[in-house]
Amino acid sequence: MFRELELGGEFFVALERADAAILAAVAAAGCARCSVGRLHRSDYDRKPRGGLCGAAGERFVRRFSLCCDREGCRRRATPPSLRFLGRRVYLGAVVLVAAMVGDALARARDVRVATGVPARTVGRWLGWWRGPFTATAVFIALASRLVPAVAMAALPASLLARLAGDAIERVAVALRHLAPLTTASVPDGSRFVRGVGPVIVSR
Repeated sequence: MFRELELGGEFFVALERADAAILAAVAAAGCARCSVGRLHRSDYDRKPRGGLCGAAGERFVRRFSLCCDREGCRRRATPPSLRFLGRRVYLGAVVLVAAMVGDALARARDVRVATGVPARTVGRWLGWWRGPFTATAVFIALASRLVPAVAMAALPASLLARLAGDAIERVAVALRHLAPLTTASVPDGSRFVRGVGPVIVSR
């Protein structure tokens, strides 16, 4: 299902809208560190890579972020994101899709031709999906709701296979679940993600 998946501009526009809604919710909550400061926009540039499946996302270069206005605090609060998966240079959707495609292909050259991502990079991603990711609170909470259990050795494909919708919708839903992993500066980021409605991709 994901072998020929190409994520178009509409997909990334929808993710950006969701990120903007999360940003607004985090800003409204105020500074979690000093509890009195207001949070103001302090975005920064990224240079995201999209490979072949997510090339349209490379133009979305602003990572939404906030900063406390209280002197003596000035703490940065970078909200959870559906577009960026932490500090990885590739977009989150690409980390998902390319890992699944790469896992299905035997030769390194085929992985690069199909995804536009080096096979070694895809291999590292698969190691993360099947190792550190399985120890995160996000995965534990998600896996507890999916019956029968998600096959660890087939992540991330086994996770997406359990989600509802077509291929594009499944990627969007997975990115919503992953969003709390994308920041360490906003405590309980999952509550802000839950407050945002479903990602609607216009077709």
